Amino acid sequence: VDNIFPEDPEDGLVKANMEKLTFFALSAPEKLDRIAAYLSERLTRELNRHRYGSVYVCIAMEALEQLLLACHCQSINLLVESFLSTLRLLLEADKPHLHILATNSFVKFANIEEDTPSYHRSYDFFVSRFSEMCHSEHEDPDIQNKIRVSGIRGLQGVVRKTVDNELLVNIWEPRHMEQIVPALLVNLQKHTESSPTYAHGLTEVCFRELLGRAAYGHINNAVRPVLMHLDSHSLWEGQSFAVQCFQIIMYSIQSQHSHLVIQQLLGHLDANSRSPASVRAGIVRVLSEAAVIEATGSVGPTVLEVFNTLLRQLRQSVDYELTGYYDTAGKHRTTSTEEKTLQDAVIKTIGSFANTLPVYQRSEVMMFIMGKIPVPGIYPALGSPNAGFEGSRMIQVMLLKSLLQVSERYESNNLLTALPSSFLEPLLSFTLMEDPEIRLLVLSILTSLIDRHHNAAKLNAARLSFDVSLLELKENRSSRQDNLFMRKHAQRLYRHVYLACKEENSGQNHYQALFSLLAILSVELANEEMVVDLIRLVLALQELALSNQECLSVFNRCGVHSLCAAFLNLLSQLGPPPPLHQHVAQVKRLVKHSTAENNTAQFTLKYFVCVSEEDRLSKRKSIGDVVSLQIDMDPQFSTDVNIKIKTRTNLFPSEDRGSLEEEERRRRMQVVEKFQTAPFEEIAATCGSRTSLLQSKLDQVFNSIIRSPPSPSGHSPPRSTPLYEMKFPDLCVY
Repeated sequence: VDNIFPEDPEDGLVKANMEKLTFFALSAPEKLDRIAAYLSERLTRELNRHRYGSVYVCIAMEALEQLLLACHCQSINLLVESFLSTLRLLLEADKPHLHILATNSFVKFANIEEDTPSYHRSYDFFVSRFSEMCHSEHEDPDIQNKIRVSGIRGLQGVVRKTVDNELLVNIWEPRHMEQIVPALLVNLQKHTESSPTYAHGLTEVCFRELLGRAAYGHINNAVRPVLMHLDSHSLWEGQSFAVQCFQIIMYSIQSQHSHLVIQQLLGHLDANSRSPASVRAGIVRVLSEAAVIEATGSVGPTVLEVFNTLLRQLRQSVDYELTGYYDTAGKHRTTSTEEKTLQDAVIKTIGSFANTLPVYQRSEVMMFIMGKIPVPGIYPALGSPNAGFEGSRMIQVMLLKSLLQVSERYESNNLLTALPSSFLEPLLSFTLMEDPEIRLLVLSILTSLIDRHHNAAKLNAARLSFDVSLLELKENRSSRQDNLFMRKHAQRLYRHVYLACKEENSGQNHYQALFSLLAILSVELANEEMVVDLIRLVLALQELALSNQECLSVFNRCGVHSLCAAFLNLLSQLGPPPPLHQHVAQVKRLVKHSTAENNTAQFTLKYFVCVSEEDRLSKRKSIGDVVSLQIDMDPQFSTDVNIKIKTRTNLFPSEDRGSLEEEERRRRMQVVEKFQTAPFEEIAATCGSRTSLLQSKLDQVFNSIIRSPPSPSGHSPPRSTPLYEMKFPDLCVY
């Protein structure tokens, strides 16, 4: 051993003598432990003399490395203990170049495959020391970077050496993972914030290698330190690093284990329910990105629990927004803007999760969300008791937005499955609510579920007068299931469209959404029977817009007219009947011609103000003028369009009229209140008494009208049984 050390340190290892030593060691393996112990003693002697820069230290390590590489696997254990003890000495010295030297030797050792396991070897020291090197804060940036790189390489060597050998120390234990993972994340974060370097790439490779080797039972121990690191360093609020970490995790682990990461994130979200909105939003964003990557796997056995957790976060966020605090003690304030950011992130995440599921599970998710929407009188206490009506309304809006996220990418060839009665009926009931935002969301959901060929976007971009052939719509021939769906639900759909047109607070978006719904119904499901029903519906809507009995504003009437015009224009171009197309074309020509004349002719009319003597002397507002418009059009669509304006003077003073209206309103409220609050027996008795009174009046009328013809003998014939009193067998009754 002494002969491998040169007289002049600058000459380096004496190679000829090293070859002799190697041959001797291979010939007498039992001498290996003594050879290694002597080399370690020579190196220790140099260190004890504080010769940290001595070349003999490097020569001793080089000799140990060559012996390790040359020895057979069966005899390597005789060298390892001395080798590892020597590395400990170098790593314990407070000299960076010795740390780097020891790390390089350890990496070479880690790459050697061993067939004979060791039962007593420990790597705890190396895990701690290499992790510590990853956190180096040396004053010289160059040296600091080299030390950190060595620490990362050392951890990579430990993982490679231990992860596949179950007889060695379990590297997946929490005490090891809580050292290794933060050490890697610190370097990953540092170089992400500045610029990617060799250290960044090496760190990511090491992190991926660690996660890629994780078995089913190791995932939680590997991910938990990541969550703790992001918490302790307040890294959820930044959008980039937390997302990057979990992108690495999701892409590195085995796909069948990805749902474990999702479950841990959900649990961590619940654990941070009392954290600021920015933290909760950051966790939700990470969940959304992880769900997109996890699409090839599965969410796991508890699919609905994922959505239950997210919906619970929405309800809590509503409570926080209304109270202004994100804790029950009322010490930590939050703002509406922060909570809305969280709510948008949760809604987006719900859509991301739903897109990873098969079609049948998406149907279950939509039913699940529908069951969570608060309905007045059924789920009045959803959320906190302090939320009240406004809280329920906000939850309704957000859950419907979540439902829209799921429905936008829901593709099913069978509408009976996509829109079962248990889902369609409660959904349609929301089209009659007073809140315009809720009605608009419901119309969008219906349209997206029926729009299986994504034609709605093309129709919404078109103008009132459009050519269907230029839109390149994808039409579909109605299947048997589609026909069954329309026979079952068509009239209910038409009824809700009609009632939705009567809502006073509807805006332009509502009429656009109604047009989209009718247009998608026509493109996706139209048949001859359905076309007839749709034309009838449009005619009824036109009568609604022209009726003076309906309290519709001018805007609403114009909106209904626009809806009818646009839909008839579309319907006439989709197919039969041909006269409809001719009719629409003629009306369009007449409107165009009439509009051209009114730019010229109407400007010649003068405006006169007639002021009576009574108006000058009195300032009373007791006389009101009611103006009604009546439009008469020739059935043959002649060019004469007569608009008659009739003025009718109300004969009642405003005070009397107001009292009458107030009395009528009070009477209606009493009737409504009675039917809402009175017991069923009382209502039934009231209706029964009215029925009995009506029946008695009818009997009197029938007895006075129905008389038997006179008899020739003068005797009155026996009274015949009236037809309405005859009892017919059940088989004869239709």
